[in-house]
Amino acid sequence: MRTERNLTRLDRVFARLDREPERPALIDVPKMSRHRVALLTGTLAFYLAIVWAVVTTSWLVRLDWQVMFFRPYQQWAHIHWFVDYYVVLGQRGPTAVMVAAWLGWRSWRQHTLRPLLTLGTALLLLNITVGAAKLGMGRLGPHYATMIGSNEMGLGGDIFPSGHTANAVVTWGILAYLASTPRARRWLSALSALTALGVGMATVYLGTHWLSDVLLGWTAGLLILLALPWCEPLIARAEVGLFDLRDRWRARGTAPAPAPAAPVGTPVLLQPRATAPQDEATARGASAARAARQPVYLAPGPHTTRSERTPVTPAGSRRPPHSDRVPRGATTSTARPVPGA
Repeated sequence: MRTERNLTRLDRVFARLDREPERPALIDVPKMSRHRVALLTGTLAFYLAIVWAVVTTSWLVRLDWQVMFFRPYQQWAHIHWFVDYYVVLGQRGPTAVMVAAWLGWRSWRQHTLRPLLTLGTALLLLNITVGAAKLGMGRLGPHYATMIGSNEMGLGGDIFPSGHTANAVVTWGILAYLASTPRARRWLSALSALTALGVGMATVYLGTHWLSDVLLGWTAGLLILLALPWCEPLIARAEVGLFDLRDRWRARGTAPAPAPAAPVGTPVLLQPRATAPQDEATARGASAARAARQPVYLAPGPHTTRSERTPVTPAGSRRPPHSDRVPRGATTSTARPVPGA
């Protein structure tokens, strides 16, 4: 009796994906057009301008100190509880889980890994670029400032640019980037921009970031979203490779069933082997030679009666030699002596 292999959870997930419709033929993948390249170039120039303004302790640094001395969390203390909750929309862990859940459902329905791979690529670029900038510039935050009016650069800090703000731009902006229709992309772009704007201002309100940190965080996140079309070929190859790996894994786990053996006692029909003409002549010569050969178990000469045969073994006759014994029926010239004669 054939038994079915127990399906694992991963097998059930793949089986569920196989029942879904195939990947749509037309997916609106953003292209790196000239307009997008120009926007990327302008955003990069703005990024470098902010860094230069902070490094040279220009008017932007003075504005940072003015906002810090204004202390918004004291001026509008009644909204402090709301801002504490709202700023969570820029934290990496909660936002990544929420967006990944939505994009995972889309991957499930569309039978494609592109949404999840795009999110992973964007977060990887965010960690590399923003993390390197934070460690390279080493700016201290408002609560740890050491000298009034200074830019607080190179002192071992890690708040420039704002990670909360850049994460909000990338995490919520990826929903607009992956939108399936132009109308949905416009609405999601506006919604993600407002969310990222609110997260940046919330960090300034709480006093955890300078205003210039937030400006650079918005710019850093926008640069990642604008550069994502350059990563689309790599994402497509990674998707094909993962599906090929899935297929090989499934093929290795399903071995072909062996052919059923014939029950005991079932007659088997044997077919004669076809022989060539020269093989038939050779077979006839061999059978004639076997017929001409005498059997080895018969004594040579004419066949004798059983009583006259002497058993012979390789070791010789088993009978002791008797010189006075003659074969039965033979005539001798001498007669036996008569007892008592």
